[in-house]
Amino acid sequence: MTTESVSVIDLPHWESGKRRIRFLYLAGNNSFKVTKQNTNEEQMIPLFLGADLFCNTDIRTENHPRYHGKFAKKGLATKLVFSSAFRFQGIRLPCSNNGLWFYCIHGVFRVAFDLYSKEEQLSVLESFQDLWKSRINDEQLNMVYNLHVQLPTTTSYHGDKEISHEHASNNISAPTPAHSGPQEVEDFVISEPVSGLPEESSSVDHDYCSLSEQAKFKQSSLLAEKLCIIGDKLKSINTMDKSQEETILKFLDYAEYWISGGQDEERLTGAVMTLLQSHSQGYSIYSSLLLQALAGWLGQKFHSANSSISQQVESFKMRHIEHITDLPPAEELATELFPEAMRNLMINWMGLGEEAATWKRLSEYPIVLLILEFANHNLITGVAHVLYSSLISR
Repeated sequence: MTTESVSVIDLPHWESGKRRIRFLYLAGNNSFKVTKQNTNEEQMIPLFLGADLFCNTDIRTENHPRYHGKFAKKGLATKLVFSSAFRFQGIRLPCSNNGLWFYCIHGVFRVAFDLYSKEEQLSVLESFQDLWKSRINDEQLNMVYNLHVQLPTTTSYHGDKEISHEHASNNISAPTPAHSGPQEVEDFVISEPVSGLPEESSSVDHDYCSLSEQAKFKQSSLLAEKLCIIGDKLKSINTMDKSQEETILKFLDYAEYWISGGQDEERLTGAVMTLLQSHSQGYSIYSSLLLQALAGWLGQKFHSANSSISQQVESFKMRHIEHITDLPPAEELATELFPEAMRNLMINWMGLGEEAATWKRLSEYPIVLLILEFANHNLITGVAHVLYSSLISR
């Protein structure tokens, strides 16, 4: 049995006052590079570790992911999901969710001016102003990048040594395993050392392996990642069927409304009907799992309404006790006593919809009423009483 090799990566630091902020370069949609800053990296986007940016702020550790998500929506932060072959010195991550939040330089400034003291804000200005000027035209980040390629580093360095470079700023220092500040918690508990990592990796300054944050944030994080995956797939599609596009838009519209806390039956109806109309063609009436599920759900809903229908029927009988032999026409009676959904099912099933001839509707609607009486165990008409007694006696 072979074991997948694990690459342990030391991220370099950018110093800003008392802060040492780890960073890397985003080289493409699926690749990254770890190196000291130099002029050869102009085509890559420098990204800074969110955990380091949020250390020693007034934001509680369990709220960090929520803030990361807020900045990500503005294109200032992103979640980098790394291949399981990569691990990071000083950072413990679960194998099931090998992802870290990073910020672009514009995000660094936004965090600083939102969360830091004036002294720290000044340090950020002094340390990052040249980089900010050079990256002023960078585009917004995607919410998620799946990275499985690490580009080779032209300059080698070690975690305990400074590496000189030609950049005018000397604010970058080599990475070290230790990092002061509170731990940020995001995912599962890992009590034992991760297999394949050196012993010093057990000394972590950011531990993302606790259940507390997982319970609060993982679901929304997974949703965001799923939406990004869908977005990537859409980019690769040249043409899309109009009905398919309409269906997707309907569901996304309702999902957006629902996430915001709204509930709108009309929106949901539009989305569900669009999906059913685009997927129900060609299904066998005898073996369709979809139709079976819909029929079962609808039947249970109708059955659960029996008590309220019984009350409606009893109230009607009390009002018409002296005219029980002189009842209104079948359609009018059904409209007063039974839910519209039940009537709609029956008249469409029997071909008595709006397109049906008037004479056909008038002649066959008593059958609709009779079925509704039997199905709901509430008998109103004389015909229903006679037929029911006859059927039961057999």
